[in-house]
Amino acid sequence: MSRFRSLLQASIAATKRALAWNVEDLMPPSEKFVFNFNSKEELKRWHLHSDSEFGGLSTASLEITDVGSNEVLSGVFSGNLSLDITEGSLWKLKHSGFCGMRSKKFNGFIDLESYDTLAMRVRGDGRCYISTIPLHQYVAKYKGRVISSETEMNPSRVVAMALSVNAERDVRVPISGPGDFRLEIDWIKALRTTDLI
Repeated sequence: MSRFRSLLQASIAATKRALAWNVEDLMPPSEKFVFNFNSKEELKRWHLHSDSEFGGLSTASLEITDVGSNEVLSGVFSGNLSLDITEGSLWKLKHSGFCGMRSKKFNGFIDLESYDTLAMRVRGDGRCYISTIPLHQYVAKYKGRVISSETEMNPSRVVAMALSVNAERDVRVPISGPGDFRLEIDWIKALRTTDLI
């Protein structure tokens, strides 16, 4: 009988623990890794695009840094921006000189509803790379150009992310125009900088 009683008490205690919940237990963590560029497998979750798909001559690659055993691995998005167009191209390019990397579609989507900001750990080369960071300011873009500023992003149903660079001249940044580019990327995280409640 005492064995039955101890089993019953253990069962009741476990049920009480399961029913006693705390609001903090239901809140998502304050940060969430979306991408971690630390392996070749992670890099396979991205694909590259450039004006070369339309007769331009820009090139891009995404590789893992070649480092010693004590270094943290990171992805390197690099290449060359060119304003030239392939001679005899059938495409009528209005703008050349762009490269980008876009994540492959998530299995379904990723839910970032509980977060308000994206943070990236990167090391740049002085160029301006395009990606708006506060989630409420994201707008629909294609090849680095705004499609519609009136379309709001639904943070609970994010299907892909992208980074891009172009060869437009900009006196506000140290390096712009055609030429080589290089951006090291360690990770992309979603952050909650405000309270949910």
